[in-house]
Amino acid sequence: MTIEYLCKNYDASDKLKSVIDKKVQKLDKFFDDDTRIKIALKKGNTRSTDDLYTLELTILLDSTVLRAEVTSDNMYNNIDLAIPKLEKQIIRHHKKLESKSKKFRARDMSFEEPIAEEKPEEKMLVRSKCYTLSPMSVDDAIEELELIGHNFFVFLNKSTGSINVLYVRNDGNYGLIETVV
Repeated sequence: MTIEYLCKNYDASDKLKSVIDKKVQKLDKFFDDDTRIKIALKKGNTRSTDDLYTLELTILLDSTVLRAEVTSDNMYNNIDLAIPKLEKQIIRHHKKLESKSKKFRARDMSFEEPIAEEKPEEKMLVRSKCYTLSPMSVDDAIEELELIGHNFFVFLNKSTGSINVLYVRNDGNYGLIETVV
């Protein structure tokens, strides 16, 4: 397993890297030797006076990306929280691959009965909402978003005439998605 570090606003000590290496090597049993894992270490200020540290673990496979991100006030705690998240994703991914290979084998052996498998619970639409879009500026949309207390708001942009989505980012700032027709 190849480990790559990326540090942003954070200087990782050799001790921290060795602890991360040791814990990430436990995931080696799931993968080949040529598997790459990217570890991003970030320090970011929030609106409060406390510093928060973010650890992102990303495993790059042939057709899949497995990722876990944890933010807390201690980077060492982040390691202990991120590894189990990633292990769950890895196990889920291996089960998915295993069930696919069983399906292919069942097709090839047409003389045998198909294997009964548990179907994962399918997600479905449980609620639908309809409302009239009124033209407003981005600043007005920010005020509306803060008033309703949601993490996104759909509105008709007065200046462009297109439908936009305003959302609250993880860092507390706002993001805007503009549609183009």
